[in-house]
Amino acid sequence: MNRNKTTTALLQTKQHFEILDGLRGIAALAVVIFHFMEWVYTDPSQNFIGHGFLAVDFFFCLSGFVIGYAYDDRIAKMGILEFFKSRIIRLHPLVIAGSVLGLLAFLFDPFGGHPELYSTGKIVLTFLCSILLIPLPVIADRGFNLFSFNAPSWSLFWEYIANIVYALVLYNIRRSYLVILTVISALAICVVAYRSGNLLGGWSGPTFWDGSARISYSFLAGLLIYRSNWIIKNKLGFSGLAILLSLAFITPASKWNWLSEPLIVLFYFPLLVALGAGATLKPV
Repeated sequence: MNRNKTTTALLQTKQHFEILDGLRGIAALAVVIFHFMEWVYTDPSQNFIGHGFLAVDFFFCLSGFVIGYAYDDRIAKMGILEFFKSRIIRLHPLVIAGSVLGLLAFLFDPFGGHPELYSTGKIVLTFLCSILLIPLPVIADRGFNLFSFNAPSWSLFWEYIANIVYALVLYNIRRSYLVILTVISALAICVVAYRSGNLLGGWSGPTFWDGSARISYSFLAGLLIYRSNWIIKNKLGFSGLAILLSLAFITPASKWNWLSEPLIVLFYFPLLVALGAGATLKPV
């Protein structure tokens, strides 16, 4: 059996967390609705899903748990290169497809931008950076997004960084060190929220390092939940947990965002991941 088949066979023997997958879908829907409502209401306080962007932090926490669960006891057998290959195959097709669609919108959509203001060389370079996930926040018409032709891929960029650090450092780090790193990252989250007034950053050039704090804490927290076996058995089911998750997204925006958002990210989302891992689908 070749290495690819061995890796596939290894992953297929793992239990599947259906409810966590469902919660991922709820979070993805929340992000879409949040960005749509941003166009409808320019005043964040009027957006009924004003904290939908925090779904990204939930994704990061969920990712830390799932990566630890799927690869902690297998990455040594797979090898680091095979791990990277499996992650690229899973994640990068979306990056390429999104970049192509974003470029076409920029060039041909009358509301998509002003391509005449940019040289062909700059557009080509920006597109190449988008498909290769190399941050290049140079297009003003796209709000200086890290990836001007595929803005949502900023979170995948940080996901890639987390995966690299996991494979090189975190997969065999002692739990006590993991706790220390998680605490330091939690402090970073608090600093970012206090300095910026919220946790909305990470997607653009000016807020680049905010994304580092967001992925660091949430990914480490998810990994720590798995390694500490902080799985809470419960009977909430998918519906109950979906409601609890949605409550975080519809929390009203206010002058207290610098406090409420870290509380959600630091405590509420890890709790939901622990509950989601311990819940089971009710038979129909």
